[in-house]
Amino acid sequence: MYLIFCKSNVFQSNFQIFCGGAAIFPTKSSKFANMKTVSLIEKVKQSLLAAGLSPEDNPRLLVAVSGGADSVCLLRVLLELGYNCVVAHCNFHLRGEESNRDEQFVRRLCLQLGVELHVRDFDVKAYELKYGVSTEMACRELRYAWFAMLRRELHCPCMAVAHHADDQVETFFINLMRGTGIRGLDGMESYKRGIARPMLDITREQVLQYLEDIGQEYVTDSTNLANDYRRNCLRNVVLPVLEEQFPGAKLRVRDTMSHLADERQLLDYLLRRYEEGVLEYDEVSDNSRIWKEKLLKAPQPGMMLYAMIGYMGFNRAQCDQAVKAAVGAKFYACSKTLTIERDFIVISAVGDKTNEEYLIHWNGLEDLPVALELRTDNLPFNPSMVDGKNVVAFNRDLMKCCQFVLRHWRRGDRFKPFGMKGSKLLSDLFVDLKLTQAQKSAVWLLEADGKILWALGYRAAHEFVVTPGATDYVLLRFGSN
Repeated sequence: MYLIFCKSNVFQSNFQIFCGGAAIFPTKSSKFANMKTVSLIEKVKQSLLAAGLSPEDNPRLLVAVSGGADSVCLLRVLLELGYNCVVAHCNFHLRGEESNRDEQFVRRLCLQLGVELHVRDFDVKAYELKYGVSTEMACRELRYAWFAMLRRELHCPCMAVAHHADDQVETFFINLMRGTGIRGLDGMESYKRGIARPMLDITREQVLQYLEDIGQEYVTDSTNLANDYRRNCLRNVVLPVLEEQFPGAKLRVRDTMSHLADERQLLDYLLRRYEEGVLEYDEVSDNSRIWKEKLLKAPQPGMMLYAMIGYMGFNRAQCDQAVKAAVGAKFYACSKTLTIERDFIVISAVGDKTNEEYLIHWNGLEDLPVALELRTDNLPFNPSMVDGKNVVAFNRDLMKCCQFVLRHWRRGDRFKPFGMKGSKLLSDLFVDLKLTQAQKSAVWLLEADGKILWALGYRAAHEFVVTPGATDYVLLRFGSN
């Protein structure tokens, strides 16, 4: 039996509803909620208003609802505030009957609340086998791809997800352990690229209190108690110990994240002021140039340069090198070239497309400018399966990398060719292959987390090596061969 409070356009009075044999009892109205509940609702409201999403404008919000406490709380608050909600629920069928239980709960909840519901079933294991990714990554890619498609089909300007303050703290520590800067430590944004997170100032404790106040039940995912995922380990082991030893630790971390966000905004403001005297733009040539002398007087000039041009695709290492480089040196990023001149650092657009760069999503390879295919094979690996040029194999650990990029060759690129002990300049490889300048510019490279793995059509790197007989590998095929 589920106890669910109902306040909607469909059910206006308190009465018993029977749905599929389960009794659903509306309970006390939220008008009797305590002040903490009122505060929670107000925080969600203010977050959405700050994002330009007012219920008076009747925006259609797509709400991701798993059936857990957080997403159920979000849905109930949005309806309380008068938003027009459409619910999306994913059934990954990873927990047997428990997954079906969650789906049935969400169906009953939406039926009672009079909310439109869309449910999608996914074959996660098949996706894992096809793309060689982890279960966690497969679920993430599948659900967000579906959410994006659903938003377009339903004409929803925004999607609401139920990340809250405790999730922020967990993200802080995960990014801290990866190594990051201010932008990685100031947390998720309450609104970004059509995704709203209006509960970032609300704790898990407040979520549970709100649901108790309105008599709303929810379901619990048993895998949240398992500590074999890093986030679960943080949530169930590390943070409780930290809170025990340093009472109020999570609140202090959130304060720190807030301070970092403020400092980032201040730095962005000061940077814009600084740029006025250092950076010039020529509308005729469409080039930007930075006064070297003024830049070098700044504290941490490499970091200052990165702050100014990082959004163009240049990385921190390139910027550190650029402030020390000799006249004539060049650096490349996406469709931009950075050239060191006597008095200026010049950023110009590349006339052709030899520096195009594409982020690779393994479930969307058809969007790439070249024919690239990834597949897995249950057969034991045999070197005859690959030719090292158009068809290559990598250990499945490759799929643990965070970012895959398809790009063209740039001067200074190095990689470790398969069969060699050391690294080699790609330009030297091209000389060995007797490639013309045009051919060199047309070569596509596969890069994973900044490391070049494959010059497509020519040579694979000695990374993520597959041993004969292994079954934990992926095959990549370039072109139609």
